[in-house]
Amino acid sequence: MTAFDGLLPRPVRASPAPGVSTVDSWRTRVVIDPAEVRHAEGYRITITPDGVRAIAADESGVRHAEQTLRQLAGPNAFRAANIHSGQWHLPCGEIEDHPRFAWRGCLLDVARHFQPKAAVLRFVDLLAAHKLNVLHLHLTDDQGWRVEVPGYPRLTEVGAWRAGSWVGRPPDGTTSHDGRPHGGYYTTDDLREIVAYARSRSVTVVPEVDIPGHSQAAIAAYPLLGACGPAEVRTAWGISEHVLNTAPSTVDFYRRVFDHLADVFDSPVICLGGDEAGRHNWPIGWIAEHLSTLGRRALGWDEILETGPLPPDTIIACWRSEEAAITTRHDVIMCPEQSVYLDHRQSDHPDEPIPVGYLVTLRDVYSYEPIPPGMPDPARVLGAQAQVWTEHLDNPRRVDYAAFPRLSAFAEVVWSPPDKDYTEFENRLATHHLPRLDALGVEYRPLHGPHPWQTRPGVPGRPR
Repeated sequence: MTAFDGLLPRPVRASPAPGVSTVDSWRTRVVIDPAEVRHAEGYRITITPDGVRAIAADESGVRHAEQTLRQLAGPNAFRAANIHSGQWHLPCGEIEDHPRFAWRGCLLDVARHFQPKAAVLRFVDLLAAHKLNVLHLHLTDDQGWRVEVPGYPRLTEVGAWRAGSWVGRPPDGTTSHDGRPHGGYYTTDDLREIVAYARSRSVTVVPEVDIPGHSQAAIAAYPLLGACGPAEVRTAWGISEHVLNTAPSTVDFYRRVFDHLADVFDSPVICLGGDEAGRHNWPIGWIAEHLSTLGRRALGWDEILETGPLPPDTIIACWRSEEAAITTRHDVIMCPEQSVYLDHRQSDHPDEPIPVGYLVTLRDVYSYEPIPPGMPDPARVLGAQAQVWTEHLDNPRRVDYAAFPRLSAFAEVVWSPPDKDYTEFENRLATHHLPRLDALGVEYRPLHGPHPWQTRPGVPGRPR
């Protein structure tokens, strides 16, 4: 064990030295000097008995350096208020660090189960604490529309509310319905606040309005958008047959929706979905081209490669497999469901709550390699993204359980060099990082299995 073994993600270079630096505060001024630190988002920290010196390449590097100093200071540095008594002791040495990938993301689905604004802001803090820099907000789906759009009040008056939700996902097709109305949405000012809050923590918020499938809530609000007739906001999970039609009025409707997103969100990338639309091949290129006129790059799930011509700068989110990344000429984000879908079950433990999807253990996430074998141009892999879908995560406590500590493992995958040792990681996680999550109030899944209050007895899932 060295003085820097607690760092997560692992730094590029850590050179421990004997001794400690005794300081009044673990916080220090970080100087920006791109001539001395050349990697984007990079930083260098030198700790001696005489004090701390920190330099960074840019503002993001400043914030990453601050997070590393926070890690070195110990779990109490992660609490909302200072309960530390006396001076802080930081181990001496030098750390030089920068991320492996520019896109280190996590999707949070606020459409299936609405997450209150305070929960989203807290999730931003958790991403920043792990040096993750993209929050992909999945704002619309069959089960709810969560973004206010001027001129279309029914999107939130009708589309943001449903009569109830399925409980679990029985494998035999039977359903249990809770009969409890569910809903909520973010006002324009709410979203501006989320964007500004995230920006101050070097996190970019990428909005998603999913088209042409996953649109039943919008069709419930405005039936003329639909290709299959009127609908209600969906109360079941799975793929809906209600998709958008290709009428010029529908395309114009969504151009105005994306105009609003571009006005609220400062991300250079906006996601238009494009997944699971079945036989209804909507020309996604219409909206992707519109985003180009707004100075934004379109991001879409890998099905959009099958919908017709796309602008050359369109980004593909490869979720079904790694094959699309290898065969396309577009830039890609790696997010295969077999490896980084954090709503999927974490173990075959009999008490695992609502076990759905593939088995994705902590070790599986840590072992994931974002550059696929046979990738002809690795530079086209902008990075990777973990996914937190919320069909079965109906509150922030359930999000905590699904996301952590697997998201901690993912953070190290996308930041650190690819040589990895799971046993070494698990030791660092248990000894150093889980106490930080405790201090942050994160209700993560224990390594040995769920706490009794984290189980969901009698609620069936659908393992794959």
